Amino acid sequence: MHADIEKVLIDEEVIQKRLDILAEKLTHDFAGQSIVVVALLKGAILFMADLLRRVPLTMEIECLNVSSYHGKTESSGTVEFLDKTLPDVKGKSVLILDDILDTGRTLHAVREKLTALGASDIKTCVLLTKDIPRESVKEADYSGFAIGSDFVVGYGLDYQGRYRNLPYVGILKESAI
Repeated sequence: MHADIEKVLIDEEVIQKRLDILAEKLTHDFAGQSIVVVALLKGAILFMADLLRRVPLTMEIECLNVSSYHGKTESSGTVEFLDKTLPDVKGKSVLILDDILDTGRTLHAVREKLTALGASDIKTCVLLTKDIPRESVKEADYSGFAIGSDFVVGYGLDYQGRYRNLPYVGILKESAI
C-alpha cells in the first residue's frame, strides 16, 4: 500500500498538530452551545474521530453517507444521498465535517439539505481544501490544509475504496491508478 504512494503531502505528525489547532478553534467558537456534528461518510470518518476527541463540547454525532466520486479520481458532478433517513437538525447548530473541499458541490448539497430540514446555523469544517476555482461553496468555515489540484489519498480519502487507512495524505503513483 505505501509502495503505491508517489509522494507524502502531509505526514501524520503534521496532521495531528493541525487537529489540535482546529479543535481549539471549534471549542472556542462553539463554547456554551450544544451542536450536531454531521460527518460525511466515508471520507471524513478518520478526521471526525481524531478531531472530535479533542473537542470538549456537548455534541450529537451523526453521519451522512453521500457520494460524488463514484470510484473515479474526479467528481462526477452529481451528489447522491445514500441514506434513507437524515439526521434531526431542526432548530440546532450544525457542524458539517468532510475530508476535502474540491468542487464544493457536496458541501453545497449537504448544506442545502440540512437547511431545508431546519438547521438554525450551519458551519463547515474540512481537512483539506483544494486550491481550485469553485462555483458553489467557495471556502469552508474551518480548514486544516490547503493543497494543490492533485488527486490525494490517505487519512480517510480513497481511490476505489482503498488507501483510507493511510496515516498521512499522499499522491498515488500513476501506476496505481
